[in-house]
Amino acid sequence: MKQRLVSLDVLRGLTIILMTIVNNPGDWGNVYAPLLHAEWHGCTPTDLVFPTFLFIVGVSIVLATPQKTWNVAVLQRIITRALRIFCLGLFSGFFIRIQMFGLEGLPLLGVRLLITAIIVVALFADYDKNWQFLVAFFIFLVMMILAFGGFEPFNTVRIPGVLQRIAVVYLIASLLYLRTGWVTQAIVGVVILLVYWAVMTLIPVPGVGDANLEKGTNLAAWLDNLLLPGHLWATSKTWDPEGILSTLPAIGTGIAGLLTGTLLRANFDKNQKATYLLIGGIAAIVVGWGWSFVFPLNKALWTSSFVLYAAGWALVSLAILYFIIDVKGYAGWTIFWVIFGVNPMVVFFFSGMIFRVLNAIKVDNPADPASGQMELVPYLYKYQISPAFANPMNASLVYALLYLILWFVILWLLYRNKLVFKV
Repeated sequence: MKQRLVSLDVLRGLTIILMTIVNNPGDWGNVYAPLLHAEWHGCTPTDLVFPTFLFIVGVSIVLATPQKTWNVAVLQRIITRALRIFCLGLFSGFFIRIQMFGLEGLPLLGVRLLITAIIVVALFADYDKNWQFLVAFFIFLVMMILAFGGFEPFNTVRIPGVLQRIAVVYLIASLLYLRTGWVTQAIVGVVILLVYWAVMTLIPVPGVGDANLEKGTNLAAWLDNLLLPGHLWATSKTWDPEGILSTLPAIGTGIAGLLTGTLLRANFDKNQKATYLLIGGIAAIVVGWGWSFVFPLNKALWTSSFVLYAAGWALVSLAILYFIIDVKGYAGWTIFWVIFGVNPMVVFFFSGMIFRVLNAIKVDNPADPASGQMELVPYLYKYQISPAFANPMNASLVYALLYLILWFVILWLLYRNKLVFKV
């Protein structure tokens, strides 16, 4: 395993750990407040998880590029990786909709797992670069045809998503880094945030009226519903938290990572770097918080104030970890976090897939066998875990922690065998 910036791996690992916990409670009706997203405006610790990962994507682009090289091969590599990440995110939505030969139950699950295995090999395996591009493009094209060609049940599959946004931010940030200097990157980042603020607060919403930042009636929601009707977040159906317009400021989050990576690569003393990271983080938090009085913090809209506020906390966290680990050399405690930090795409893709597979297995309902069967995961929680706790919130949290332990075992085995999977 090649030499890595341990503090960045720890921050990435912490992000993945929090993501795993907040995305997998035993009961969404019983979750401690810090582990929930803000209802709309506002910001909780959970809201900082995704922007921190996008920030890390930007930092990693710089650290993984010792020399800026621009040619057809480099461009193809960037596009291929973006396509692979995007396709992994798309396939997560396609998996449960796959139907074949009228199969049901375990035989259908077997077919879905076989197709998943093919997708995993195609998008994770390391083989000829030209073939990687062609295969990723072919998979992307097939899924787009299925989604927009009138093929049921794919005609309502969700197109936006977390991995999809990561792919877009990675693509734009990589191209920007290779073709511009840090000053231009900073200017582009500032312009993006100011333009998004103006667009969201000044342009009237067609069919609604004045510009607004309310749920479902803002300009970002209108654009999502205009361009991707029927292919949006199932909870809302008319807008998406990883939608089209709100991806623009998310690129600003990636740019913040680029600037941070450039600082880490600069010829400064390590103590100076830690100091600059901390000062930059505090400044971003203050400016983001101040801006929130006129452009509220909002993760679903990825408001400009939220970009600065979240990037500020990511900078502060990295500054503290960098000082402890890379400046002072206290790295003996980091292994748990690093194990989660070096294989993030494995967790992103398979975390949701595991539940989809397990829930395809049906068991008899112990409380009412005559009512039919129930999915395995709700059964395990309701009848094996929840009864052991008087407080349902504790039961819900323990369930998430047990799932985290399962992932630790998986990732530890990969780490022990020096297996790092990149797309």
